[in-house]
Amino acid sequence: MKIQSNYLTFDFNESTLSFQIRTPEKVWKSSDSFLPSVQMQEQNLKFCDAKEIRHERYQNGIGEGILSTYLFDEFQFQTNIWIETSTDFLYFEWIPVQEMENQITRVNWPAPFVFDAVREDAYTLIPYLQGLMIPNTWENEINPLHFNGQFCSSAAYMPWFAQVDDRCGYLAIALTEWDGGYQITHPHAGPTPVSAYWLPSLGKMNYKRILRMSFFDDCDYNSICKAYRQYAIETGRFVTLAEKEIKNPSISRLIGASVVHKGIKKHIDEKSIFYDREHPENNDSVTSFAFREKEIRFYKEKGVQKLYLHLDGWGNPGYDNKHPDILPPCTEAGGWEGMKALSQTMTECGYSFGIHDQYRDYYFDADTFDTRYACHDPNGQIFDQARWAGGRQSYLCASLAPYYVKRNFRQLSEGGIHLDAAYLDVFTCNEPDECSHTEHKMTRRDCLHDRNACFDYLNSIQIAPSSEEVNDWAVRSLAFCHYAPYSFMLDKPGTPAKGIPVPLWNLVYHECLIIPWFTDRTEQEDYMLYALLNGGIGYLDRDGAYAGCDGAFDLPAQLIDESIRRCRIIAQLHEKVAHQEMVRHEFLNAERTIQRTVFQDGTTVTINLKDSVYTIEDSVH
Repeated sequence: MKIQSNYLTFDFNESTLSFQIRTPEKVWKSSDSFLPSVQMQEQNLKFCDAKEIRHERYQNGIGEGILSTYLFDEFQFQTNIWIETSTDFLYFEWIPVQEMENQITRVNWPAPFVFDAVREDAYTLIPYLQGLMIPNTWENEINPLHFNGQFCSSAAYMPWFAQVDDRCGYLAIALTEWDGGYQITHPHAGPTPVSAYWLPSLGKMNYKRILRMSFFDDCDYNSICKAYRQYAIETGRFVTLAEKEIKNPSISRLIGASVVHKGIKKHIDEKSIFYDREHPENNDSVTSFAFREKEIRFYKEKGVQKLYLHLDGWGNPGYDNKHPDILPPCTEAGGWEGMKALSQTMTECGYSFGIHDQYRDYYFDADTFDTRYACHDPNGQIFDQARWAGGRQSYLCASLAPYYVKRNFRQLSEGGIHLDAAYLDVFTCNEPDECSHTEHKMTRRDCLHDRNACFDYLNSIQIAPSSEEVNDWAVRSLAFCHYAPYSFMLDKPGTPAKGIPVPLWNLVYHECLIIPWFTDRTEQEDYMLYALLNGGIGYLDRDGAYAGCDGAFDLPAQLIDESIRRCRIIAQLHEKVAHQEMVRHEFLNAERTIQRTVFQDGTTVTINLKDSVYTIEDSVH
């Protein structure tokens, strides 16, 4: 069977269920070794094993396609593959017809393309953290990714993947990203199959899952990103910093700021994996609000013009303890008056003050903890772990999170504490949750809506919202983040690289969010160069909450004057390019140690990672 447009031809083999897509310059063939399947609790149903399969070709006012029906004993679904005539977009739709509750665990479809050319210019793009390019010849094996490649998590800042072969390529966008992800394998030196998978929602598939593909006969990773950028604009998720600053002027004060990340109280519960049994004295510490005031005045005396203080552990229980019930401010550190004085000092110095907060991890020893309000899985069970400092925890149903945010931030305001920003932990890096409890039933899509509602409330009270990382679903509401790094920056130095870091996120969304970057020097590289290349802001002083986790490794300390000097350079560039599109990124030598980015106003940043030097060329008009 065949469907076609002016640019695409789609050929479908009814017997094998394989397909190929032809453009004027390239033929893309589905992999014969991949058998699309529906994974069930106790069995794996391959599409080809259906008792009855029917195919019908159709045409309407928007395109033409092939509708297929698959019948099993107590299960039935359809696939609809069609081409949109006006755009040449190819859609893959999986449609549930008849299903059994709590049986489907995953749908693996459509099949990946054969992608086995042994060339460096045949590469796969995945939006893993800031972005990865994986040439077919890449020597390192790609292990399973965080969150199993689930969209809307740090495994996929954006809901797409792509492949380019000798400048012919495709872009696959998940239009139903909240219940899906991508699966990728890459053994030593390739090849690299990549494909989509789909998850049930509250035990059922319920609605159709959609993957949209577009094909190009002359492209690279820059043009792939620009194609997705256009999709983001068309769907309303693309909202610039300039637009956000109109509603929330607090965001403007973060342009060109340097980040100081400090803490107040640490308490590690005995059940936490971070508990130090050999040296129990290391599990508790307190730094007063007054001491942090002195540090802030020190930076002011040193001439730091713009500074953002990200404060951890300011609540009475300590960092990552008893959320969401963290008030009052730490009494040992000075309580309400101490934190109020620190906020006043921040205002006097013209700096921005923000706090770490948490509305997903739901601690069993929180004052208002009740299993009734935790996320319940389809079987009515709640999540239970004891990883972080506060010990045993579940997940708070996100439908309740906006109410807790409102409660806590109103109390802070009533206590005289002025905040310019707030960091709501893990929302943009952890996968969306779902909850089956009848009183607060929540799908993953609902969860993302509720997380955004927390950011929207902060914006409404002129507090710039931040979260751990960035994510496509949060762009319209989020102002900045903790980081959006390349994957190697979160790995222990010396860990084999997963691929070639490329700024896929910034090529799409640079002028929409503010991203802080590490400024450490390692034995291999100077991270300041990446901050410049990406036109972000820099960490002036960074105390990681957990050693050896989230990029907090033992790196050489910098002298404070040198840190200030380096951050000033980063800040000056950010003042220029914060509102500018990143137009292009390119590698200028075969070793990829020399890289360049060009911004919309013509500002060009070139870095040399081998020699640890950079050049910034001003815009030319």
